[in-house]
Amino acid sequence: MIKYGEMILLAVILGTFTRLLLLRVDYRQYPGYPHGYIVHLTLAFLASSLGALVLPAMLEENYVAVTILGAAVQQFRGIRNMERDFLSQIEDTELVPRGQAYIEGIAKVFESRNYLAMIAALLTSFGYYFFNLIGYNSLNIAGGVIIGTIVVYVLYTLMSEDHVGDIAEIRVVDLEFVGPNNANLSVEDTVIMNVGLKEAKESWKKSGVGIVIAPKDDNARATLANTGQRQAIIHDVVSQLGVRLDVGVQDYTPLARINLHTGRVYIIMIPMEPDRECIIEAVRRTPVLEASRRAPLATKAGRMASD
Repeated sequence: MIKYGEMILLAVILGTFTRLLLLRVDYRQYPGYPHGYIVHLTLAFLASSLGALVLPAMLEENYVAVTILGAAVQQFRGIRNMERDFLSQIEDTELVPRGQAYIEGIAKVFESRNYLAMIAALLTSFGYYFFNLIGYNSLNIAGGVIIGTIVVYVLYTLMSEDHVGDIAEIRVVDLEFVGPNNANLSVEDTVIMNVGLKEAKESWKKSGVGIVIAPKDDNARATLANTGQRQAIIHDVVSQLGVRLDVGVQDYTPLARINLHTGRVYIIMIPMEPDRECIIEAVRRTPVLEASRRAPLATKAGRMASD
């Protein structure tokens, strides 16, 4: 006979633990600790509980109980809106904003990971039931954990996001000053901005760096052309390496420009930590945002144009 209590408890524990493994504070400092942890772990517990109750409800032919999943979906969409609103509210406090595309991507990730906790609990209960069904009662718990863990690992792998380093080559180069009075700050013959103040010009010459991001194909070129993706790159680099900037100081604001002929993205900034290898690694690990992802090579017209 199936022990529903043991099945549900096992599924809830594994589902919540799955969410805990994915919940970490990194350089983005989000979710905040400890309040963000409490919110997301509570939601993970609720999501896991819902997933764990599905199979027992179906086995008892209580199909009405399964409809609570519809209400859960609405709640998780509310979580996405909550994260979006929170990050949007604090956007003005950032020296270098994330950008709306980055905020939307973060909100979607937090919503989807609640679904992952629910799926983990559901599959764990199925694993428990399967081993009980074939007569291996002593392996119920181990079977549930193994099946739930394997499927969740596969799903998480499929959900893994690409990074800028996967679609582009990154280099760090010296800045150049060209034009009348050498006032135009440029990277590889691409003018980024005009620097008029002597003090600002000296700072850029002494500590400024240029970042070259060369797309590997036309898909990458279209993706990097998105302003939200470029803003996300700047924000990630600044978050990890710092920037010589303060409120109201416009001359030292990091900027990104695209070369309209080659599709290369050029970024200028004055980092607190000017180590070039670290800058390259920070850019390389920046996620490719879903909102900025483009795939013109997936279309006939795009393939013909690239030939």
